Amino acid sequence: MAAREFIPVGVGVLTVSDTRTIHDDRSGAVAVELLERAGHRIAARAIVKDNRDLIRAQLAAWIADPEVEVVITTGGTGVTPRDVTPEALAPLITKPIPGFGELFRWLSFAEIGTSTVQSRAEAALCDQTYVFLLPGSPGGVRTALEKVLLPQLDHRLGPCNFVMLLPRIRGEREDAGG
Repeated sequence: MAAREFIPVGVGVLTVSDTRTIHDDRSGAVAVELLERAGHRIAARAIVKDNRDLIRAQLAAWIADPEVEVVITTGGTGVTPRDVTPEALAPLITKPIPGFGELFRWLSFAEIGTSTVQSRAEAALCDQTYVFLLPGSPGGVRTALEKVLLPQLDHRLGPCNFVMLLPRIRGEREDAGG
């Protein structure tokens, strides 16, 4: 069987924070660096305040944008009153992907112990766009990307991955390799 070629995807990186700017957004910078190093395109990047309506509006705009195939958020996934990223995403979900949050917390346990139970990291398919909600810490972003998302966003890796499924999600003809 011939080796598959890498297929870059367009990614929107959204930081949810009341205090960060593009200049001091370490978590967003980690996401951008790792995604670009892997060969993906940063289709959009933004920072929004910890506000359910603002977060939902930005997510909805990117979900509707055909250039954004994957959205990665950082921040707002904890348990404090200001942490509302999962609530902002909830009405936009077509299909939840619970395995992402489960695997992320399992991997995080080795790094931060039982504090991982405070994370509400999650993933979902929203129409035809994958959305991943990551914690606001650079370490959490690195763990999620290096150990889960970058392998799942690499068409060359099997037995199955998120990129391989995109044509079927879009209703396009599935390629012979998938």
